[in-house]
Amino acid sequence: MTRHWNAPAIVFLVLAVVGLIGTWTYNIQAIIQQSDFLGDWFANGPAVGSLTMDLLIMAVAACAFIVVEGRRLGMRHLWAYIVFAGLTAIAFTFPLFLANRERRLRQLAQEAAAVAAQE
Repeated sequence: MTRHWNAPAIVFLVLAVVGLIGTWTYNIQAIIQQSDFLGDWFANGPAVGSLTMDLLIMAVAACAFIVVEGRRLGMRHLWAYIVFAGLTAIAFTFPLFLANRERRLRQLAQEAAAVAAQE
């Protein structure tokens, strides 16, 4: 099970979990308080608008990277990272993708080493 886990993959996985817990702590508070989450998010002035735009552009770039890099490495189920980003948080799914990317890179390196050893 830990065959392809290396330090960067573990760091990215920890960041994914922290991102999930950090964002959903606030989401749950908003749900409990029955606040108008989107209204509160978009109606609080320029600073929130700036943050929203910053995060939106970063999320789009992250999704593009997931698709491009994932295809390059032959990773499967890339659509799931993008869908779950909308259902949970990009702060969860992007580091999760990076963790699995590291695992895939390690797997490819081990396969290449095995082929080289056979030659």
